[in-house]
Amino acid sequence: MHAISVVLVALMALLHAYILVLEMFLWQRGPGRSLSGFDAELARATAPLAANQGLYNGFLAAGLVWGLIADDPTGQQVQIFFLSCIVVAGVYGAATANRRILFVQALPAAVTLATVVAAG
Repeated sequence: MHAISVVLVALMALLHAYILVLEMFLWQRGPGRSLSGFDAELARATAPLAANQGLYNGFLAAGLVWGLIADDPTGQQVQIFFLSCIVVAGVYGAATANRRILFVQALPAAVTLATVVAAG
């Protein structure tokens, strides 16, 4: 179970690093606009907000990487903390912004969190 949890945490870190790139650097281009569904004008107007969100996703990715490289029990505790943050943010985002966030962020984070706890 430990190996599975390590792989899933690494995938979650990669996902959030990818979201950072989309929101900070590609928001006004094809990949970012297809993610948001915004036209060019709205993408331009919301780019500063998206960049801020992207930065937060980068912090989540960095926290998960920290959890992977730190010795246990600290590493596992850090993973649990950051995965819990992702679950909460994903549920809130799904409730307030786009239901798709529940399936893209919150659900994978919850499954990963369960594997980290089970591997404990």
